Amino acid sequence: MNARDRISTSPIGKRALRAEDVRLLTGAGRYVADIDLADALHVAFVRSPYAHALIRGVDGSAALEVPGVVAVIDARQMATYLEALRMPLGWPTSDLPSDITPYVLCPEEVCFVGEAVAMVLATSRYIAEDGAALVMVDYDPLPAVSDVHAALEPDAPKVRREAPGNVLREFRVGYGECDAAFQDAPHVFRETISQHRGGAHPMECRGMVAQYDKHQGALMIWASTQMPHELAFTVAKALGLPDSLVRVVAPDVGGGFGCKFVVYPEELAVAAVAWHHKRAVKWIEDRMEHFLGAIQERDQLWDVEVACDDQGVVRGIRGTMLHDQGAYTPQGVNCAYNSSTAVTGPYAIPAYEMRVTVVQTNKIYVIPVRGAGYPQGTFVMERLLDRIAFELGEDRAVVRARNLVPAEKMPYVKPLTARSGRPIVLDSGDYLDAQRRVLERIGYAGFEARRQAARRDGRYIGLGFAHAVKGTGRGPFESGSVRVSSNGHVTVATGAMAMGQGLNTAMAQVAAEQLCVPVETVQVISGDTAHTSMGVGGFASRQTVTAGSSVHYAAVAVAAKLRKVGAYMLKVDEQAVCLRDGTVRVIDDPGRAVTYSEIARLLRGIPGYDLPPGVGAGLEATIHWEPTDMAYAHGFHACEVEVDIVTGEVRVLRYVATHDSGTLINPMTAEGQIHGGIVHGIGNALFECMRYDDQAQPISTTFADYLLTTATEVPPLEISFTESPAPSNPLGVKGVGEAGTIPVTSAIASAIDDALADFRIRVSRVPVEPVELVRQIAAHEQAAG
Repeated sequence: MNARDRISTSPIGKRALRAEDVRLLTGAGRYVADIDLADALHVAFVRSPYAHALIRGVDGSAALEVPGVVAVIDARQMATYLEALRMPLGWPTSDLPSDITPYVLCPEEVCFVGEAVAMVLATSRYIAEDGAALVMVDYDPLPAVSDVHAALEPDAPKVRREAPGNVLREFRVGYGECDAAFQDAPHVFRETISQHRGGAHPMECRGMVAQYDKHQGALMIWASTQMPHELAFTVAKALGLPDSLVRVVAPDVGGGFGCKFVVYPEELAVAAVAWHHKRAVKWIEDRMEHFLGAIQERDQLWDVEVACDDQGVVRGIRGTMLHDQGAYTPQGVNCAYNSSTAVTGPYAIPAYEMRVTVVQTNKIYVIPVRGAGYPQGTFVMERLLDRIAFELGEDRAVVRARNLVPAEKMPYVKPLTARSGRPIVLDSGDYLDAQRRVLERIGYAGFEARRQAARRDGRYIGLGFAHAVKGTGRGPFESGSVRVSSNGHVTVATGAMAMGQGLNTAMAQVAAEQLCVPVETVQVISGDTAHTSMGVGGFASRQTVTAGSSVHYAAVAVAAKLRKVGAYMLKVDEQAVCLRDGTVRVIDDPGRAVTYSEIARLLRGIPGYDLPPGVGAGLEATIHWEPTDMAYAHGFHACEVEVDIVTGEVRVLRYVATHDSGTLINPMTAEGQIHGGIVHGIGNALFECMRYDDQAQPISTTFADYLLTTATEVPPLEISFTESPAPSNPLGVKGVGEAGTIPVTSAIASAIDDALADFRIRVSRVPVEPVELVRQIAAHEQAAG
């Protein structure tokens, strides 16, 4: 874009209010539950109460006696509707067997509590629920496996009888001479670290409405999903239909955070029934179902050791990690792989080796939740660095500074590969400067005086901090279309997904930048397969990078066409015109101009008249931009906590963070994303835990048991940004959706260690439970006499 073309203030980098907010905040949003179709049948699923059992029979006769119950469908009947009863593997690979995915409805052997066995269709959800309660399923309970250690015992029952064992996959991630690094190392420290299993818990649970269109012989679907194109493709394949006969619209989506980044069995079941019964079918998940049937993440156990010199410079890290995959594998082992490659983060570690075992248990299966394995890997690394500082009596910040990748070595190629097989390249940024600025802002230098003052009042306060990097902008592509209609309106369409993160406003800003129109006049359509033939969706902090780049290049192409045709219509050279406020103007004679609508009407085509020479029809462009490398966002967080040594309560008093998210399209929405990420991380550190008993019965199935962070637990968040443009995309942007979550558990654990230094307590497990802190404090005092 020529500088002369720019309107006075570029929309890129402006703190623009989100265009979608007025509608959403005034109750005018339209979610899946708001889709009411005449004569729709409502669905309630019959779910297994057992973590592991054989199904001897399903009897729906009593349910069918309930007035309003229309049908009870079990796996045998569902199998007649579908090409295959088993769900397809989300990301096909020859490395994994094909029989690892869940069934649409379970035919013979349930493998976790909540697995769907049958579905009841009725004239209302209430009646469907009543009917579901009357469906008699004859179960023959089998032994269940609740945790990874039990699953690896030689005599452990198999999680699924069809599987050869409870180990799904083993692999090694590493580089360098790790054994040599540990040989004769001045110091070697070992840690056993575990992270909880938790969920995503968006405000809007899952849901789907499917309608058979008798006029077109097609299937219309509204779904709360992060990947509408994948859902459409999967439904079409399962029903043996051409893609063109399935349209998926994701209306307003009330958050995803990973749990809608998969096609679920319930979604295929609803689509199959709508197609075969030629009826509209509606299923809206309730919160209890979400606890039982929506994916979870984090659940990992690590045994690691670190070798370092007398200054705390790391020579090598090695160890093992057990990843609890749950009963099935709908997409692959991406979480385990991400965690193992994320450990070294922003640090220059000479040698690394992690042996990973992906273990199956009788729990709901795992796919990425916000952070996608990075929080676990980061937690391991930051715990090891704090351990080094503690043992050597060194300053924690100094130890980190000695191991960080310095700015002058950027871009820094790590001897590791991302899941795509491409090298992990830390592309830009100054990690040490970020650490310096945050520690200065939170008053690290004067903290000891504050600690002593607090201690005189009987208060135990501590300060902790942590780094994190996150690969963002994962490919393989995303779509972006820009179109100027014959009335001059600019429309952007993309396969990316708006889920409450302000995507539409950001895409409007990118298009407006090139087309020189007000941001608020750009309409953005996302989540509708009718408007984009291909799309990948919303996950992995990828959308502004991938869709943003596609929209950018599409807008550049449309802007070039505007200049070319505008100059032709104005009878001047192309170099003599500029774009401004919806017109193409002669630079030296601004009174001479043609509007975008006039140009669009000309390119729409008039029967019998030629198009201008050298241009094709229409004023639009579509780009499917493919990133070659990921953009690595960085964050450094510091927090101050207070621990009540009587109750074990941890309060976060203050939180300061800085992020390098590359070029900021909209600093306001980026800030909001970091805020949300930190709050999610506080929950991971202190509250959220999906607990199971030893028979894999979930015992955290309401928000009374599974504690989400609320406003009263969140301190004022002090956020700043640096902008080191990512070289891998034309906008220089880095993803921001997950980055805020990743270092939080590490920073809080570090602060708790610091607060309880007198008791030599070190956090190695999250969430941090008050009762465990009290127990450790009591044990220390008892030992000390």
